[in-house]
Amino acid sequence: MAGTGTATGQGPGTRTRPGPSSGAGGVVEEERLARAALTRLVEPGDETVGRWLRELGPVALRRALCGTGKPPPGASTERIAGCRLRAERLDPAGDLATVAARGGRFVCPGDLEWPGQLDDLGDARPVGLWVRGRPSLRMWALRSVAVVGARACSDYGAHVAATLGAGLAERGWVVVSGAAHGVDGAAHRGALAADGATVAVLASGVDVPYPRGHAELIERIAEQGLVLAELPPGVHPTRSRFVLRNRVIAALTRGTVVVEAQYRSGSLVTARRALKLGRHTMGVPGPVTSGLSAGVHELLRGEAVLVTDADEVAELVGGVGELAPPRQGPLVERDLLDPVTARVLEALSARGGRGAREVARDSGTSCEEALSRLYELLALGFVERHGDRWELAPTAGRNDGTRRGDPQISGNRVKGLRR
Repeated sequence: MAGTGTATGQGPGTRTRPGPSSGAGGVVEEERLARAALTRLVEPGDETVGRWLRELGPVALRRALCGTGKPPPGASTERIAGCRLRAERLDPAGDLATVAARGGRFVCPGDLEWPGQLDDLGDARPVGLWVRGRPSLRMWALRSVAVVGARACSDYGAHVAATLGAGLAERGWVVVSGAAHGVDGAAHRGALAADGATVAVLASGVDVPYPRGHAELIERIAEQGLVLAELPPGVHPTRSRFVLRNRVIAALTRGTVVVEAQYRSGSLVTARRALKLGRHTMGVPGPVTSGLSAGVHELLRGEAVLVTDADEVAELVGGVGELAPPRQGPLVERDLLDPVTARVLEALSARGGRGAREVARDSGTSCEEALSRLYELLALGFVERHGDRWELAPTAGRNDGTRRGDPQISGNRVKGLRR
């Protein structure tokens, strides 16, 4: 997607405007390079850095932390010294080239692809996100659910997570998790097995698969879905980065489902952050004799909602009548679709449905590209998914793609959509 946009809640240094090197949206090259540098200078989720970024803007903050500008207000000499050490190895242009060589990009606040729900994190919002994969992050995040849980899960937990991942994917939801062993990996595999959409949020660079045993899984997610990270290329995870990564999972999605978690599980951090952000928080019950379910049961005694299958999750996080045949028309006009998405839409029929492979063949795209575009069309109200079949939504066959009362386009957002 290309265009311009304005980051919300930012200082004058982050206003976006078109330029010859604006990348994925309206952010000018100097600001993109500054934000890319900041992902290597500072740790994710630092609210003090977020406040400085809001007040100074990315370009001035980079200079301040590198010692070529006045130090940020309240910054200690120790902190500036630490940043200067990191600054000796800065090469943001090289980082951007490294990720681009892997088919990726760096998405910033102000880009059209930036998911607005991440702004709910306030000063803890990511400086930017390193992304691998073809789909639009913003579009996929519109209908996404996090499925998280224990790494050392039981066979029951793995089965439930995989079933949830597949069931949500079949209902047109994007499954988001952290690519870890156990529940995370099972949820991703369930979605992939259903030819669905899934997003992995890493606590390392997008070119550093972790855990190493999931290198093949993460590569497959990058081919069929999206892999995200706050940290720049080549960076390895630490314990604190796993915890900070969880806030991105919670903010990015409409709701979080916890499948098996002990009392001190990191997945409970994700669930509690989701609660604070006003997202739906759900838990799958397990045996009362299992320590792996103790954390989930404690969560369920509070504000979380008990769920047992994908239907119950979709009913909670979806719109009114989510389990009934959708009656919502397209949210944008057909003429506003880019050519590839329009070809994918034309490859569908109103009756009978078609598989993703058939759509890819008739639209002249790869299976991965077709699947990516189908999920965008689903988020925009043009299509429906029924099992492994895709078909036009009831009102999507109209020539103008609109009807009385349909939302209007406003700026880089669809009027009427919260995100």
